[in-house]
Amino acid sequence: MLTLFRNDRSASEPDQAVIAKPPGATGATREQYELACSDVDVRLVDAAQAAQSVMNGSARRRVLIIVENLPVPFDRRVWSEASTLARHGYEVSIICPKGPQATASFELIEGIAVYRHWLPKEGRGVLGYLAEYSAALFWEFALSLKILVTRGFDVIHACNPPDLIFVVGAFYKFLFGKSFIFDQHDISPELYEAKFGRRGLLWRAMVLLERVTFALADVSIATNQSYRSIALERGRMNPDRVFVVRSGPNLARVRSLPSDPAWKKGRKFLVAYVGVIGKQEGLDLLLQSISHIRGERNRDDVQFVIVGNGPELDEVKKLAAALELDELVTFTGRVDDATLFTILSTADVCANPDRPSAMNDKSTMIKVMEYMALGKPIVQFDLTEGRVSAGESSLYVQNADTAEFGDKILELLDDPVRRDRMGAFGQKRVYDVLAWDHGAVSLLSAYKKLFDLRH
Repeated sequence: MLTLFRNDRSASEPDQAVIAKPPGATGATREQYELACSDVDVRLVDAAQAAQSVMNGSARRRVLIIVENLPVPFDRRVWSEASTLARHGYEVSIICPKGPQATASFELIEGIAVYRHWLPKEGRGVLGYLAEYSAALFWEFALSLKILVTRGFDVIHACNPPDLIFVVGAFYKFLFGKSFIFDQHDISPELYEAKFGRRGLLWRAMVLLERVTFALADVSIATNQSYRSIALERGRMNPDRVFVVRSGPNLARVRSLPSDPAWKKGRKFLVAYVGVIGKQEGLDLLLQSISHIRGERNRDDVQFVIVGNGPELDEVKKLAAALELDELVTFTGRVDDATLFTILSTADVCANPDRPSAMNDKSTMIKVMEYMALGKPIVQFDLTEGRVSAGESSLYVQNADTAEFGDKILELLDDPVRRDRMGAFGQKRVYDVLAWDHGAVSLLSAYKKLFDLRH
């Protein structure tokens, strides 16, 4: 699938998690943290009360979320949205694909009804994508009809990619009067260009599909200000119907754990990458940086771990072998949360090698904010939204320069005081601005607007 926000990690239940500690437990920093949390609580209460007041006349507020690119609850953004809505009185159903550790056709998780369907293996060519998307639409129609009869819904909340779910939304909007929310996780035209290196007929088709999806939407949700601009300019949405809901870390899940030196394999330092392993994620660039660290800088005291799965995993492993990096790089595949947070807690530096492109420049990466939530300094290429998210918690590399990327990693490894300062900045920024609780306020406001329009 064409996807950016695919989260290739398993999940523990939120109530089993230990909340990550904020930077600084005493003095002004602690007071600022508590003040920020209080402000979020107040805004959440206000948003919830406003939404409730709009719908007091309705006995049921029913939402159907459709997502194609990842099973729930492993799509962290979708699960956070669904959980927030459920906690504030909505009846939530979800249609999503099956996947590893998510093979049941139906589950009721914390009161949320999750319906999963089969999909063919991720497509690589035109025929592959056609088979994948056709199967997805078939099951989305079949399961939505089942949900309409058994549970009912008032709203379809469509999470791209691909920009085809509007077909289901249009059916229910025009025949049954259902509302339609477009939750734009990816900008598909830019994603296509990043994946295939060209535009052409299919690119133009994606621009058209995106435009039609926005035209159908009663309300749209953007993950950042860059995506909001696309909704206003390409999508021609009314500004008061576009809401920014950032994919911030859920602090009930992200937690520090005791470090495990076994991940360092006897070396002094550990550098970690967590996320999708696809072409646009730039793992080949990271491997070239590692080769530079060992070959040009003659450093053999740094171990690297790459956590996650994706369509390019086999190719990345082959490149690691060709560069003779097998001993320096550990590939874990998908791991559970305990393993994930142990690795990140052990890491000295975290890497975000997303390849510079129009898509990555405008996209907010979940992994960056998870690194920040755990107080880890970051090295990444200089992209607009990456800098907006990370600020002073990251060093930035220009023009996909892999040698400079490697040198920046070493620069941080050799300066523990700077690492601590950058990590503290990032952690505080997550608590103050980026955590999911802040996004939840905007999500509830979007739904208030939607139900205002319905009445």
